[in-house]
Amino acid sequence: MHNSVQNRFLGIVFAALVLLVAPLFVLFLFLSSGRAEKEIRDHISVLLVANSQALAKPLWDLDEDSVAQISAAVVSQGNIVKVQVRDESGQLDVTQSTIPASYDGQLIEVSHAITYTTLDGPKKLGTISVFYPAPDLFSGLKNEEIIFLSIFVFAVLIVFCAALIGNRIVLVRPLMRLIAAIEATGQLGSRHHVDWRSNDEMGRLAKSFNTMQSKLESEEQELKLAHRRAIDIYNLTPAMLFSLDENDHITAVSDYWLAATGYERDEIIGNRFTDLVTPDARSAFLGRKGELNGGATVDVTVKFLCADGRVMDVLILESKTATGGQGGLSLSVMTDVTALKASEARNHKQAITDHLTGLLNRQGFETVLDGKIREADAANQELACLFVDLDRFKWINDNLGHAEGDKALREFVGRLKSKLAPTDVAARLGGDEFAILLPAGNAAERADLMAEMLASIFNEPFGTDMHLSASVGIAIYPRHADNAAELLQKSDMAMYAKKRDGKNGAQHFDNGMVDHARARAEIESCIEIGLIEDWFAAYLQPIVNLNGRGVAGFEALMRLNHPVKGLMAPAEVINVAEETGKIIRVGNVIMEKAIEHLAVLSALPGLENSYLAINFSPLQFEPSLPARLASLLMRHNIRPERIVVEITEAVLMHNNPEIRKIVSDIRQFGCRIALDDFGTGYSSLSYLNRFPVDIIKIDQSFTRSINDANEDIRQKSRTLVESITTLSHKMGCTVIAEGIETEQECHTLCEMGLDYGQGYLFHRPQTVDQLMVRLADAHTLARAS
Repeated sequence: MHNSVQNRFLGIVFAALVLLVAPLFVLFLFLSSGRAEKEIRDHISVLLVANSQALAKPLWDLDEDSVAQISAAVVSQGNIVKVQVRDESGQLDVTQSTIPASYDGQLIEVSHAITYTTLDGPKKLGTISVFYPAPDLFSGLKNEEIIFLSIFVFAVLIVFCAALIGNRIVLVRPLMRLIAAIEATGQLGSRHHVDWRSNDEMGRLAKSFNTMQSKLESEEQELKLAHRRAIDIYNLTPAMLFSLDENDHITAVSDYWLAATGYERDEIIGNRFTDLVTPDARSAFLGRKGELNGGATVDVTVKFLCADGRVMDVLILESKTATGGQGGLSLSVMTDVTALKASEARNHKQAITDHLTGLLNRQGFETVLDGKIREADAANQELACLFVDLDRFKWINDNLGHAEGDKALREFVGRLKSKLAPTDVAARLGGDEFAILLPAGNAAERADLMAEMLASIFNEPFGTDMHLSASVGIAIYPRHADNAAELLQKSDMAMYAKKRDGKNGAQHFDNGMVDHARARAEIESCIEIGLIEDWFAAYLQPIVNLNGRGVAGFEALMRLNHPVKGLMAPAEVINVAEETGKIIRVGNVIMEKAIEHLAVLSALPGLENSYLAINFSPLQFEPSLPARLASLLMRHNIRPERIVVEITEAVLMHNNPEIRKIVSDIRQFGCRIALDDFGTGYSSLSYLNRFPVDIIKIDQSFTRSINDANEDIRQKSRTLVESITTLSHKMGCTVIAEGIETEQECHTLCEMGLDYGQGYLFHRPQTVDQLMVRLADAHTLARAS
């Protein structure tokens, strides 16, 4: 209680007495003491003057007895306790003293000279000295002053006691009751009130305290109710709720969490949650702390160990308290996502699996390819990638239907799987394209063996009239590629190289393929820019009558005139355009320009009825082709029969009903149909029967061989040409020979009965301007002759 209010009050009162009353009291004593001392000095001064006169005669006479008597009379006066008389000569020294032997106080000495008047005047005979005790503070007090001081001290004591009692009653008692109420509230947990009523500040304090206690009691009741409700909600919520401290120890779990996991609350509280997570998932769970901040919510999916040994896939959403209180507690919701994870696994498998064959699709293959490369690096092995493209599969789809095509693909995959080792991976990249990964120490040798086994797969047909083969491209990691994308790309390059070389076999990648691919990409870029910048031109090569060599018509030939490189090889441009699908746009440009050129050439004498032969790629036979062709002819006022649409065996081999209808529509419109390059490939007389063909064009390879130095080749070639010509004439078709370069070839073909010819012997392909000049000059010479 050293710091109690009462002690502090006493301290304040004592301080006031010391600082205010005590100095006044001391000042009063000093003044009284000074006054008393002055009175003593004045009395002693008068006494010394009187006695010095009385001592003058005895001292002159050296009457020691008289001096002693006078001294004794002086020492008995007032406060004087000692008198000492000395003469100047030192013969007389009388001392009278009443000082007790035990007195050790300070004495004050007052001296006065003793003079005697002689004939010669005043003469100093000696001195008288008196001594009196030094006065203290209380020595000057008189009785009435002592009474006054007593009354003053008594009044101060009464005021002090009254203040102490008043403080006790007015301040300390209500404070003690307030303290008692607070201590009782803290110890007993209930809100106690102060029993004190007054109109002063203590009354207001007690009233305010009681009001606060009532409010707090009400709030506590509400908090308790809210806490009970929160606990009920926590436990009754149909979700697995749990709380963790900053060290991931479990501090609380909901009833639903216990029911779902099989644990008991007593055995689980205080345990580390990471002990309930499978070892392989603990790092993922602990890693969430880097993202868990105050107020933030993080999620993590881990495998959870239940009490009965089951393992659940659970999604945990955790939110840490925004404040730092309660040791950084967090609230988490745990959701059983086992079924969802299984569904995701199924969906992922479906996403990376080809539904038709059960192999990996392109997405799954690319994922596995990265992993296989890592495995090859770790095992210091190579990895062969085989890019497989089925030959003639499109023919099966187009002629036998997609159902038969799918059946053939499944049969192929079934045969392929029997050839694969457990470490091999096969995938269907799309359509009839497949990829195979072969890890091995010598991957090239392993790839060659697999290519041989693939070839054996196609020995047996896949159904009636379903003979297939495969073009296989092989690339080896790390010999040919540094990464997955490059490995797949280079095996694809090798496959296309095999396609160009005749299909049905395997081809290893070499750097020349990169140059070819780069050149192909350059051609593709030139095609795209040429379509935009109008680099394409329609050159015309005249077709002449073999008898009179008059111009009967023209064949439109595509040329790409690069502003820097000049004319580019048309065969390469056409091949790339067909592979990329740009042949449709290129063909439309050439068709429009060629028809425009025919309109210009028609103005020359003798060419009013000349025709124009236009080559069409199979990709150009779109439903809109007849309408586009009709629009161009109407725009330039050209009759349809002057247009010859040249088609190749590739168009006929498709046997596509849509293409057949488009060709028939063009024929009904009035245009004629020419079969180009007849005698090569899979030439079949059934084409002449199924399609409305008007013109047969014999390939230039036959033209060159009819006069071959080898008699056997020469005889067979002439027999074939004569047979084709005879058969064509009987079917009402005109026959044109291509590639005539010598007079001997022209003479021989004329004797065989061919109708028209085309070749460098007569005219080279030229621009319309060059052709106009040449034909105009030829007409002028003919008229002059």
